Amino acid sequence: MAGNDLGGLLGGLLGGGQGGGGGGGGNILGALLGALMGGGAGGAGGAQAGGGANNPLGGLLDMLTKSGLADQAQSWIGTGQNQSVSGAQISEALPDETLQKVAAQAGVSPEQAADQIAQALPQAVDKLTPGGEIPSGSLEDIIRQQKL
Repeated sequence: MAGNDLGGLLGGLLGGGQGGGGGGGGNILGALLGALMGGGAGGAGGAQAGGGANNPLGGLLDMLTKSGLADQAQSWIGTGQNQSVSGAQISEALPDETLQKVAAQAGVSPEQAADQIAQALPQAVDKLTPGGEIPSGSLEDIIRQQKL
C-alpha cells in the first residue's frame, strides 16, 4: 500500500530506519500522506489541490495554514528554527475522517496519531523543503532526492 511505502521512505528520511525509534514517525506520516493521496471524502480533495495527487504535501500545508498554523508551517519550510505544534492543533487542522483513517492504519487512537504527527511533521517538512519552498514532482521522488 502507498502509505506503507511512504512510511518506509519517510522513516529513512527522518533517520529512523525500518526498526528504529524514528520509524514510527515515518509510518504515521506515511499513513497520513497516503490517506490524503488516496482520496476518500471530505478534506482529502482539498489536500490534493495544493500539490497534486502524487504530492499531497502542499495540500497538507494549506490545511494547516487555514487552521491557524501558518506561522508554524512556514517555519518548517523556511531555513530557520522549526516551531512546534501540539496534537490538539493537528486534530483541529485535519479532517476527522482523515485522522480516524490514519489512526486505524497505525493501530493507535486518533489522539495518539495526532500527537505522533505533531512530533514528526515539523522535521519531515523541513527535510522535504531544503530550498525553502515546496518542491514539485511526486512525493516519492522528492523523498528519494533528499536521502543522503
